[in-house]
Amino acid sequence: MTQAHSEPPRVTISDPQTLRALAHPARLAIMEHLATTEGAMTATECAEVVGLSPSATSYHLRALAKFGLVEQAPSRGDARERLWRAVVQQWTIDAGRDADPSVRDAEQTLVEVFLARGLERSRDWLRRAPDESEEWYRSAILSESLLLLTAEELAELNEAVTALLRPYRKRTRSDPPPGARRVAVQYRALPLA
Repeated sequence: MTQAHSEPPRVTISDPQTLRALAHPARLAIMEHLATTEGAMTATECAEVVGLSPSATSYHLRALAKFGLVEQAPSRGDARERLWRAVVQQWTIDAGRDADPSVRDAEQTLVEVFLARGLERSRDWLRRAPDESEEWYRSAILSESLLLLTAEELAELNEAVTALLRPYRKRTRSDPPPGARRVAVQYRALPLA
């Protein structure tokens, strides 16, 4: 497993307007796709990924550009063709514990959109699972483990999981083996009451 280049820096997003701009399912899907794709794409190419019209996708791209999340990229030769690329490839959202209520609301809205996207991916897998090959069927997992940890141990666990996933990230993997597919790994480590 080789890496094409090192991972881009992770950006922390805490601005309420930027959080709200991302809190739309289509924009989140566009950002995910652009952030994991080498090169740039047109609104039409992005539209195929998110299932919207090119004009609706173009609107969402402009909204993301307004907050510095995507930008226009150099043309591939056709001056009429408008290409877009992600400025931010990896992000963390963090309004902060003492943030203004409007900022916390914006963060919560984005987290809810993100969680709904993850739940829909799980449901989609469950619908498709019987039609998958035995290899993929047996390799997929939905699991929950209840652990007893200190805050320091939880931070160490999060760092270890992040490090474990890093070499498999689509954007940094230069030569995936034949048969490799995009896989959504949803990891949450949340203290219970």
